Amino acid sequence: MLAEGGSGISDFPSDRGWDLGEIYDPSPDAVGKSYTTKGGFLHGAAEFDAGFFGISPREARAMDPQQRLLLEVSWEAIERAGIDPHSLKSSTTGVFIGSFTNDYRSVAGRQSEETEGYIITGNTTSVMSGRLSYFLGLEGPAVTLDTACSSSLVGIHLACESLRRGESSMALAGGVSVCCDPEVFIEFSRQRGLAVDGRCKAFSEDADGTGFSEGCGVV
Repeated sequence: MLAEGGSGISDFPSDRGWDLGEIYDPSPDAVGKSYTTKGGFLHGAAEFDAGFFGISPREARAMDPQQRLLLEVSWEAIERAGIDPHSLKSSTTGVFIGSFTNDYRSVAGRQSEETEGYIITGNTTSVMSGRLSYFLGLEGPAVTLDTACSSSLVGIHLACESLRRGESSMALAGGVSVCCDPEVFIEFSRQRGLAVDGRCKAFSEDADGTGFSEGCGVV
């Protein structure tokens, strides 16, 4: 997409149980509404190979999609670095992950009979780095941090500092964001802080608000 100059902005996803007709209203003054239906969404964000990571379907349903994505993308990052993920077991590899959203619990909570017993570990933000560290058998620091929009960058900064101090022999650093509830769009609409077309247009005279996007990146 980047090489071709494409755009990741699209309409609200239709597979998250959002009442799209009820959410939208073009007026910024409309209570409980969003005046935009655009954002940078990961379509199919709920897809997950639970068996590969030794996780039962029941537990997987209780897990925040951000935890699922983080496991998958981190595994890919290690492989693409030419490293066997299994070889990292018992190493002092650190994990530094940025994340600032945690709204899946409101969704998972409505499935209490199926997900009971896994809601806390599946949705507590601090568990993101810990679950990854546990799965790979790492013995370095496991840190999840929230500095809002700079979370991923701060995670990379802390990873570099940990490497310089000799605290970590290697580090996984990055961030993840998935919007499971449209509340953030409703809140920012009331503040008139959203771009109608979902694009930030930073440093441009045409800038008319922020845009929310999803993604996961690990180095």
